[in-house]
Formats: sequence, structure tokens, C-alpha cells
Amino acid sequence: MEVRSAAQGWAGAGRVALLAALLLLLLCVWCRAAAERVRYAIAEELGRGSLVGPLARDLGLSADELPARKLRLSEEKQYFTVNEENGNLYVNERLDREEMCGDSATCSVSFEALVHNPLNVFHVEVSIEDVNDNTPRFLQDSFQLEINEFTSPGARFAVGVAEDADVGRNSLQGYELETNGYFTVEVKESQDGSKFAELVLRRALDRESEPSLRLTLTALDGGDPPRTGTAQLWINVTDANDNPPVFAQDRYRVSLREDTPAGSTVLNVTASDADAGTNARITYGFGKMPAKVLQKFVVDAERGIITLQEALDFEDTRSYVLLVEGKDGGGLVAHCKVEVEVLDVNDNAPEVTLTSMSSSVPEDAPAGTVVALLKVRDRDSGENGQVSCELSGEAPLSIVASSGGSYKVVTSGALDREQASEHRVSVVARDRGRPALRSSRELVLEVSDVNDNAPVFEEAAYSAYVAENNAAGALVLRVQARDADAGANGRVSYWLAGGSAGAAGAAPLVSVEARSGALYAQRSLDYEQCREFTVAVRAQDGGSPARSSTATVRVFVLDRNDNAPRVLWPAPAAGPGEAAGGAAAAPFEVVPRSAEAGYLVAKVVAVDADAGRNAWLSYELVQASEPALFRVGLHSGEVRTARAVGERDAAKQRLVAVVKDHGQPALSATATLHVVLAESLQEALPELSERPAGAEAAAAAAELQFYLVLALALLSALLVLSVALAVLARLRRAGPPAVLRCLGAQRFSLAGAAFPADFCEGTLPYSYNLCVPPPARAVPEAAWPPPPPVPILSAEELLGGDSCEKQSSNSSAVAGELPAEPDASQVCKTCSAGRRLRAPLLTERSERKLGALQPRPLRIGSLAVPVAEQSAIVRAVRRRAEGGGKGLTRAIGSRVPELHREPER
Repeated sequence: MEVRSAAQGWAGAGRVALLAALLLLLLCVWCRAAAERVRYAIAEELGRGSLVGPLARDLGLSADELPARKLRLSEEKQYFTVNEENGNLYVNERLDREEMCGDSATCSVSFEALVHNPLNVFHVEVSIEDVNDNTPRFLQDSFQLEINEFTSPGARFAVGVAEDADVGRNSLQGYELETNGYFTVEVKESQDGSKFAELVLRRALDRESEPSLRLTLTALDGGDPPRTGTAQLWINVTDANDNPPVFAQDRYRVSLREDTPAGSTVLNVTASDADAGTNARITYGFGKMPAKVLQKFVVDAERGIITLQEALDFEDTRSYVLLVEGKDGGGLVAHCKVEVEVLDVNDNAPEVTLTSMSSSVPEDAPAGTVVALLKVRDRDSGENGQVSCELSGEAPLSIVASSGGSYKVVTSGALDREQASEHRVSVVARDRGRPALRSSRELVLEVSDVNDNAPVFEEAAYSAYVAENNAAGALVLRVQARDADAGANGRVSYWLAGGSAGAAGAAPLVSVEARSGALYAQRSLDYEQCREFTVAVRAQDGGSPARSSTATVRVFVLDRNDNAPRVLWPAPAAGPGEAAGGAAAAPFEVVPRSAEAGYLVAKVVAVDADAGRNAWLSYELVQASEPALFRVGLHSGEVRTARAVGERDAAKQRLVAVVKDHGQPALSATATLHVVLAESLQEALPELSERPAGAEAAAAAAELQFYLVLALALLSALLVLSVALAVLARLRRAGPPAVLRCLGAQRFSLAGAAFPADFCEGTLPYSYNLCVPPPARAVPEAAWPPPPPVPILSAEELLGGDSCEKQSSNSSAVAGELPAEPDASQVCKTCSAGRRLRAPLLTERSERKLGALQPRPLRIGSLAVPVAEQSAIVRAVRRRAEGGGKGLTRAIGSRVPELHREPER
């Protein structure tokens, strides 16, 4: 039970708190609504600078907020001013209620007070209270009346109306007449509220006793103290005319449109008189009226027709009261009133006044932002003065009505400066008249830029083509990105963002100019090293924060014909320096003499490092010993026989082929091919040992010196041989010394097989059986002492008839310089088997010697004999030796001098 009571208590307390919060919220809303209009009341005729009221405080603004909120007034005519420091409202000029509001019962001035940050408008109304500052005043200083002496007592005579510009108690209250024995004054009030004086005759007049009277009429207002105005009444007493004129109506009413043209008839008033003669003749005229009324209307004195003289203006005067008098010939006067109502015509277009306008609005301003304040009014009345406003033009703006004929122009959607940097709209105000009138006011709203757009490249990916061997700093490409923003937000800079233009730590291949976006080559490009690369260029604007985008530039390097063809086969011939140093001889091809036309001799193989047409190769035979014997394929490079080989064709043929590419200009290389016409390799050996025909001219000078040295060497050899024979004859029985047994191990070349390095790499489309010399051993320049020359096997040693003792004198010099190979002992044992000199016949011992050397390449003179052919040579030599040695000397012995020649020479 206690828990339930506590819960009910808490629930009741919650409802009370909620009710209090709702009441507080309603109070705040009511206070805010009340604060929408601030009212003050002041007396007229206050001096300039008089305090009206604490406007800032009544608006809820503190003194510290005033500089930032910029409180100011927006009224068209500055009756008041606001102090920027304390926010008080002061009188700016002298206020005259009668001048401002005329005879209106109430008078007030309404205007708007504007505050900024945020922009808001408050309506202020100042009531102008009347002060008794105007004296009643008659329209004329004196009035003249003619009254017949027979006028009966009680007759009434209107003497005019006094005007007082004040209102209320300060306005005209009554009249007083100077004390006399005949007349009194009574105050009458018309339907429009005006008060006029009537003289009342109390007793009959006697012209004979008093022919005229002069009285003072005083008008009094209700001020404290009261103000008065006076007029003189001149009353003439005439003879009896006992029937005054009588108007058909005491009050006439007529309505005129304000667009009634001048000269139009307003009304025709008539009066009648029962008298006869001149006393019955009536003339019409206007009584005492304001000058502006007399300017508008005129009455015909004889007919009583009232005519309009000037155009009417409803906005100036909405009604007129005309006092018409009818006077007969006897001087009697009758009065009537003509009330003219002016009807409004829609002749005034609405007026649009711009009270405040924002200079610019950022494009990211939210919807509903106030950009302008307007005030619209129409001087017409009724439907003619009811105005509606709308915006004309395509713009994200709308107009919202406020109180007191004010309007707000607000943003209705998102703004985009890139689509429209400014918006021009027209505020069209249209009334409801028939026909409706309209007016417009143009508004120009500038949209300020916000960095909401990133730079956009013209292309997402660029391609550039640069010929190789370009100059450093050459222009590669110019990229361009556009930014739709303005100012610094649209200023684009370019940077390299990465790519394959260079490895890490290496200088990039291209650079970009920050302002123009031009890409320049940093160095000369080589198509053979780099055919294409990619670089990323970033475009960044100058906004904060900055926005950027990236484009890919793919640079293709175009090939130029800067590489000549390179001949892979046949290998290029050694230069003069290499030949002198002991380089191998050029390769050769063996063509049987029985070859027919079209026999494949060899294939010239060449490559070009360029690409495209620059790498298209063509072959042409430019030089041959027998030009008609060979031909070369234009595109294949195959060298074939053009006809059948004849008996008269030289055994040695030298062919020179040129390889050209298709570049502009074309580059070329030459290939020299040596061809031997022979049925077999054994038959070609004698031809191979001869010096090349092209080298004869170059070695002509050296041969003479060679033969002189050779002659001296032969003489020395004969002397040494004689001594050696004598020694050997003595030592034959004792056997050769051990030192001589090891000399034969160094007589053969240790060079490797003579094949190109890339022979087995599959670069040649065909395979050939080639006989080529082995490459020379590369000797380092810094090696010292240089390696000793490799000894070459002589023809006598090849025949097997020579003994180890015969070479002991020639090989003793090198026996101690060259290290013995692993099989030297075996060779020495073989050499020690026989001790006799014999004719050039191939013995079993020499055959074993040659058989032991077959795994090594055999050199005959400057020619290299492949391993596969060595056994054939041995068998051929054996057959000739078994035949008695016929032709052996002619085949081999004649080549001994050349075979003994060392490579260094």
C-alpha cells in the first residue's frame, strides 16, 4: 500500500511538472508574439532628439549585442532614428499630427526595425497624440447678412463653420455671440461631425430703429487653456421679403469616379421662391468653402448646375461637401449641402520597396536563408489595394509574406555557383483591380564560391608518343584539368603522383610543370631499354581543404633506326691486331664440286636491336670470287649455288654479303663467308692451309722479313741438327734422358672447340656441319708475365717417323717453362719406345701418339681441325704411307714450313 501511494505521488508530481512546462512554453510563445510589434505613444511637436522609448531593450537586445546585430530602421521617411550605442529610439524631426494625419481621429507612424546576424524584422508603431496647438479659425474674417425686417422671431441663419485642425477635446467645441438684444447663437452638428453656428432671431427687427448690427462671433475649442477664433457679423436689415427661396432638398448626395474627366456635370440643384418679381429671382452660388474645393467645382449661377473643373484623386480626397446658396431678389438666402463621394478607380500600381538585400550568399547556404526584405503597398482601396506578390524567373528562391505588407525572399533549394554565379529574379506585385495593375522590382543575388568541385582532367588516361634519342627537356605532353570553382578554389597545380616512370631512388623519366601541366622528358629515352612507361599526374586546387584528382599518362617510346644489323653467323673476321696476336682464322664452308644449282651453302644470320621497319632485314651479295656461282636469299639470308659447280671454278671462294635494314636512313653490316669447293675435308686441307687471298696484300711486307728470319733459322736448325745427330748417335745405346721424354706433351694446342657461344641456343633456323677455328684465349692486359705460347704439332711429328730425340733440341727451351699435363708421363713413355729415324712413314708408335691426342682440337698451321675429322686425317695419312709414301710429301710435306709457323708470328 505504501509503495502504491508513493508511485501515485510521483505520477502526480510528474503531471504537475509537465503542466508547468507547457504553461511556460505558451508564455514564451505569447511573449515572442507580443514582441513582434512594439508600440509607443508621444505627443506631437516634440523637438528633434526627444526620447521615444528604449527600443533595443524592448526588442530583447543587450547593449553588447548592438554592434553585431546592427539595429536600424527601414521606414521610408525617417521620422525617427535609433542610437547605435544604447539602442534608444529618438525623434528625428518635428512631428505635426495635423500635417501627417489631417483630421483623422487617430494618428500613428509604423515602421520596421531590422536586426542582423541572424536577420529579423520587428514592427514598431508610434502613436502621435494631439496637442492643442491650433486655434479655431473661420473661413473668412467677416460675414454679411441681410435680414428683412419682417423676419419672424425664431428664424435661423447659418453664418459659417470654423475649422480647428486639432482633434478630440482640442477640436472645435462651440460658438459664442456677442451680447445683443436680437440674436443668439446655437451650435449645430452635421452628420459628418462638423459643428457650425446658426443665428436665432429672438425678437423682430426694426429697420427704423437699428438698420444694421455689428456682432462678434467667437469659436472655442476644448483645450486647457482653450483657444478661440473670432469673425465679424455685419447684419443689414432690409425691407420685407417674406418668402425666402427653398431648395428641393436640404442635402444632395452624388458619387463620382476619380477618373471622371474635367468638365463633367456633377449635379443640378434647384430652389424655388413663392414671391414674385425680383424677390422670386434666385441666383446660385457656393457658400464659404476651402479653396481646394472651390478649385475642383463650379456652379452655374442661373441654372444651378455644378460642374467638375479638375480631375479627382481618391488617394488625395475621398469626399467633398459643397455648400450651395440660393438667393432671391429680395436678399433672402437658402442653403443646401451637396455631398460628393469620390469612387476609387484602380489607377495606382503596387509599389515595391527593397528594404534590405544580402550582397552575396554562399552556395552551401541551407534552404530557407533570408536574402532580401521587401515592402509592398498600393494606394488604392478595397480590392484595388489588395496586392499579391510572386517571383518571376528560374531561380531557387521563393517569397514569403509577412505582416504589414512585408515580404521575405528566401532560398528554396540548394545553390550551385558553377551552374549560376548569380540569380536574377523579378518580384512581381499585382493587385486585384479590374483591370489588374502590376509592378516589378528586379533582384540580383550573387552566389559566392565554396570549394565543392575537384579538378577534372580532360581525359582520364592520356597517351603520348616520343621518339627515342630525344633531347633532355623535350616536351612530351600537356595535360589540363579544369576546376569549376573560382578564385583560389579553381587554381589548379600539377604534381607527379607515381607510376612506372622510374624505380625507387632513381631519377624520374619525366617531370611536370606545376602551373601549365606540361610534361618534359628528364633525359634521353632509349627504345631498346624502355619501350613504354606510365606516370600518374595529380591535379590539386588551391582551396581549403584542397581537392584533387589523378590522371594516368602512358608514354610510348618510338623506335628510331639507331642500331645497325649485327651478324651472328658467320662470325666477323678478326681485325689486324687480333690476327697479329694469334687469333683464329675465319670459318669456312665446304661445298662439293658435284653440287647442283640451289645447293644450300650457308645461312647468314643477323639481328637488329630496333623494331618495326627498322628491324626488317634484307640480304644482298655484293662481292664474290665467282659472282654467277652464288646467290643469297633477299629475306632468308640463305646462300645457295646459282648454278652447278664447274671444274674451272677456283677451289677457294670468298663471298661478301651486306645486311640492310629498312630504316630511314638504312643501316647495314657485312658478312664474309669463305667457301672451299672440295668433295671432302681431306681434299680441302691443302687449300685451307693457304693464306687468305685478302691477307696476301696486307702481309707482303712482312713475308720478306719472315723469309730472312726463316733462312737464318734454318741455318741455325741445321747446325743444331748436326750436333744433335752426333749426340744422339752416341747416346742411342744409352737411351734418351728423362727430360726429353716429356717434351711431346706440350706440342698440341690446348684450345677448346671452335663454335660460337650461342650456337646451341636455337637462334639458327637450320643446323650445319661447320669447320671453324677455335677462339683465341683472352689474355688480361694486367697479367704479367704473359702466358707462354702453346706449341703446335709439326708435320714430321704427325707422320710418326720422328722420334723424341729429334725434338729434344727444339723443345728443351720450353720444357722447363711450361708445366707438364697429367698425361705427360704416358706421352714420354710412348716417345721412348723407338729410337730410330726413318722415312716419313706412319709407325705404330706415332699412330698411338695421334690416337692419344684425338680428344683435343688439332691445329695444322693456322687452321683448326675438328675432333671428328682427326681420325679421318690419320687414316688418310696411313693409307698414303702404306702405299709407299707416294703423294705424302706433296700432300703434307710441302706444307711443313707453314705448319711449323707459330701463331705469334
